[in-house]
Amino acid sequence: MWQSVSAIPAAQHDARLIALLHHLHLVQWIYLSIWRREPPAITEAKSYASADAVKAWARPYYSQAAALIDSMDEDRLAGIVEFPWADQIAQRYGSVGPATLRETIAQILLHTTYHRAQVATRVRDLGGEPALTDYIAWIWMNRPRPQW
Repeated sequence: MWQSVSAIPAAQHDARLIALLHHLHLVQWIYLSIWRREPPAITEAKSYASADAVKAWARPYYSQAAALIDSMDEDRLAGIVEFPWADQIAQRYGSVGPATLRETIAQILLHTTYHRAQVATRVRDLGGEPALTDYIAWIWMNRPRPQW
């Protein structure tokens, strides 16, 4: 995804794309904070002058999240996650059912995939060639490491 963004000069300062990239990665960072039982640090898209600035901020998430998840045993993965915004969700929808850490990891994967597709659309709108976003294609390619 990031290679396709970086290949388009116009993408560097496209406010819509920067906001989308920021949101995608902000949610990842927020969940990582929750998994660590730390207060989340909220940033704003306007704090980043370019797509590359968002990329620099986002990149460390992956190694940190992988290290944390790799350190967890089955009991921790099956444990219930407490969300700081649970009361707001309960007010809006009537209740909040419990979510396990494993389920929240799946949520981050699904959320990221959804927004990667939006990034692909924006990259195409800006005249670029979007990255392949299919999970199975990544498997078929022998799970290559990201190329930032």
